Amino acid sequence: MKQPLLFLGLFFLSLTGFSQQPGAGTLQGTLRMADGQPAAFASVQLRGTRLGTTANEAGDYALNNVPAGEYTLLVSGVGVETLRQAVTVAAGEVTKLDVTLRGMATQLQAVEVTGRRETSYKNDYSYALKTQSPIKDIPQSIVSVTKELMQDQQSFRTGDVVKNISGVNQFSAYDDFTLRGFRSNTQLINGLRAGSGFWSQPLLVNIERVEVIKGPAGALFGRTDPGGTINRVTKKPLPYRRNAVSFTTGSFETYRATLDFTGPANESGTLLYRLNVGYESTETFKTLQNSEDFVVSPSLSFVPNDKTQINLDLVYATTDGKLYRGQPIFGATAGTNLNSTPISFAIGRANDYLKERNFFTTVSLNHKFSSSLSFNVSYLKFFYRENLMEHRTSNSYAVDGAGKQIPTLMQMQTIRRLSRNYADNVTAYFVKTFGTGPLRHQVLLGYDYARNYVPIGGSSEQARGYRLKSGGIANTFNPARAADYVLDAKGNPVPNVPHFDLVKPDYSIANVSGYVTTATAMPEALATSGGVYLQDQIDYKKLSVLLGLRKEFFNDRFNYRTATEQSVKQESLLPRLGLVYRLTPATNLYATYVRGFVPQNTASLANPNVGGPFDPLSSRMMEAGVKSELFGKRLLLTTSVYQVEQNNVLVNANNPQNPELLQQRGQERGRGVELDASGKVTEDFSINVNYAYARTLITQDNNEARVGRIKENAPVHQGGVWMRYNLSKGELKGLGLGLGSNFVSERNTFSDILKLPAYTLFDAAVYYRFSQYQVAVNFNNLTNQTHWVGGYDFNRLFPGAPRNFLATLSCTF
Repeated sequence: MKQPLLFLGLFFLSLTGFSQQPGAGTLQGTLRMADGQPAAFASVQLRGTRLGTTANEAGDYALNNVPAGEYTLLVSGVGVETLRQAVTVAAGEVTKLDVTLRGMATQLQAVEVTGRRETSYKNDYSYALKTQSPIKDIPQSIVSVTKELMQDQQSFRTGDVVKNISGVNQFSAYDDFTLRGFRSNTQLINGLRAGSGFWSQPLLVNIERVEVIKGPAGALFGRTDPGGTINRVTKKPLPYRRNAVSFTTGSFETYRATLDFTGPANESGTLLYRLNVGYESTETFKTLQNSEDFVVSPSLSFVPNDKTQINLDLVYATTDGKLYRGQPIFGATAGTNLNSTPISFAIGRANDYLKERNFFTTVSLNHKFSSSLSFNVSYLKFFYRENLMEHRTSNSYAVDGAGKQIPTLMQMQTIRRLSRNYADNVTAYFVKTFGTGPLRHQVLLGYDYARNYVPIGGSSEQARGYRLKSGGIANTFNPARAADYVLDAKGNPVPNVPHFDLVKPDYSIANVSGYVTTATAMPEALATSGGVYLQDQIDYKKLSVLLGLRKEFFNDRFNYRTATEQSVKQESLLPRLGLVYRLTPATNLYATYVRGFVPQNTASLANPNVGGPFDPLSSRMMEAGVKSELFGKRLLLTTSVYQVEQNNVLVNANNPQNPELLQQRGQERGRGVELDASGKVTEDFSINVNYAYARTLITQDNNEARVGRIKENAPVHQGGVWMRYNLSKGELKGLGLGLGSNFVSERNTFSDILKLPAYTLFDAAVYYRFSQYQVAVNFNNLTNQTHWVGGYDFNRLFPGAPRNFLATLSCTF
C-alpha cells in the first residue's frame, strides 16, 4: 500500500499549499481570446517568482499567497502570443485582472512531440498518414476519444472508452475488441507496434487520446486487422507549466490516484518534460477478482531549434490480480438460463494469481533539411513478463460414469506459466513536398522493421483430465473402458483437478501438490517483419488524391536456433487509393480502397495442439463518406459506408478432446453505415454521438451451416451519446451536468445455440468546479441492467458491471 499512501500525501500536500498567508494577497481573473472564447489552460506566471498557475477550461485563473508588491504577469500558451502585463497586488485584498490574448499562427508538427492543442471532445489532427494531417482531409474514417471525454466519464481503460466510437465494442474482458464486426487485438502505441500481454487492459492515465483507424491500415502500418486499428497516443510535454492531481473512490472498493506534471525544464523552453503516474486498487464486481495496477510514465521533448525535434517516452506498468476466464452458467443446451449464475460468479481459487509487468520506451526524431524535405525516425522497445497460476475450466462440464454431462460441475485444469516477450519496432521515412505544374505533391518514402522475440526460459505446467488406476492421466473419460479409471463411490470418474461446483463453489486455497502435472518448455521463437512503402498526396484545387503502395515481408521462426527450427515466410503487396473532394470549406467528401495483411501469430504456428501452420489473413476494404466541421468548427461529424472482406480467419474448433484446436474459415464480409460526431455545440455544451449499423457475415466456411451467420460478438446495431453542459453564469456558475446512454444489439457467440441479449445503459455525472478544484461524481448503469459485453460460450461469458459510482476530487495548479 506504499503507492496509494504516496499519492494521498502528494494530493493533500497540494491542497494545503493554497491557504492564505499574512501580508499576501490574491490575483485572479479570466483569460480570453480576441474573439471572446476562453483561453483554456493557458499558463499564468509572475515574472521573477515561482508563483504560477494554469487557467481552467473557462479561462479563469487565481494566484493565492502573493506577497504584496508590483509584478509583471506573463501569460503564454500553445497558439497564443505571450503577453506581459504590469500588476500591483495589495496585502489582504483580491486584485482582479482580466486579460485578452491574441492568436498566433502555428505550424503543424512533423511528428507528435509537444502536447495536443485542443482541450475538448474534438480532435482535429491525426498521424494516420505518418505526418500531422487534419482528420477532415484523410480519406478514411478516423475517430478519437480525447482525454477530456475520458476524464468526464472517468474512463480508466480502453474497454470504458470504446462505447464512444461507432462500430467498436468489447469482444471479451481482455485487451481485444470487435471493430466493424471483426475481432482485433492488434494495437499501436504512438503508431508503433508493441508486444501484448492480452489479459489486462492498461490504465489510460498517460494517454492523450484513443484513436481508431477504421478498416485495414496496411499501406502504412503493415500488419493491421481488417476492421480497424486502435492506436493509443501518449501524452506529450506542454510548453507551459501545468500540474494536476486527482483522487477517486467508489463502488467495488475502488481507489484511484493520478498525477500529471508538465512544463519547460529549462529557461529557454527547448527542453520540456511530462510525468504521469497512476494507481488503482479494486475488488471489482467479480468474486475473487481483485486487482492492483500501477503506471509511471515520464517523457521529455527536446526542441533545440525549428529544424530538429526529439521525443522520449518511458512507460512502466504493473498488474497484480487474477486471470478472469469469464462467468460459467448451468448446462450446455438451448434455452439454458443466462441468469442461472450471478454475473459476479467466477471460477478460481484463493491462491491463484496473475502478475504482469510491461515496460516500453519510445524515441522519435524529426529533422528538417529544408522547408520541403524532412526525415523522421521512431523506435519502440517493449518488454512483457507474465507470472501466472490459475484454476480454470477445461471448457467442458464434468461427466458421470455413463459419460453424461453434469450441468452443475465444471471440468477443471490448472496452468502455471512463466513467460517473457520482447518487441522492437522502428520506422524511418522521408517526406518531400514539391509541385509539378498545378499539382502539389507530398511524397513519403519509408521502411518499417518489427521484431518479436520469445526467449528461452518460458515454461508452463498443466494439470487436467481424469485419473487412471495405472497412475497416469487421461484427457477424457471413456465409459467403455471405465475399469481403467479411478472411480468414486458413485461410480463417477475421479478428476485430476477437483471439479468446480457451480452450486457450492469452493474458493479456498487449493493444495496443488496432489495434482499430476506435465511441464512443457516454451520454444524460443522469433518473428520479424519489414515493409517498404511509398505514398503520394496530390492536391489539385478542391481535389486531393492519395496513392500508396507497400511491400510487406514476414518471417516466423519457432524452435528458433535448434535442430528442429521451422520457418514460415509470407509476403504481400498492399495498395491504397484515396480521394478527398472539398465540397465546401467545412465539408469534405471522401472515398478509399485499401488492402490488409496479417500473418498468423507465433503461438498459432508453433503450438502443435492448435493444428497449424495456417495461411495468413488477407483483407480489402472499400469506403466512402462525408466529413464536416459544424458550429464554427467546434464539432466534427463523420459519416461513412463501407464493405470489408477478410479471408483465412482462425476460430476455435470446439473440440472437447483438444480445447486448443483451431480451424480456418474461408471468408467473412462486413457491410455497414457509421456516424460519429464529437466536439462542442456551444462553449458550454459538449457532445459525443455515435451509431453503427453493420452486418458482418460468414460468407465461406468448411461448415455449410455457418454460411450466412453473423459473426461472433458482432452486433448489428450499436451506438451511444454523451453530453456535458456547464453552467458558466449566475449563482450556479461552476456546476456541470453529464448524461449519456449506449446500446448494443443481440450478438452471437462461438456456440450455435447461445446468444447474448441486447442491452441499453444509462450514465450520469455531476461536476462542480471552483478555483483550481473540481469535484465529480459519476453514476454508471443507472438502471442496474444485467448485461454481457462479450462471450465465447456457456463456460466463458463476460458480464458488464452493475450499477456503480465513482467520486473524484481533482486539482490543477
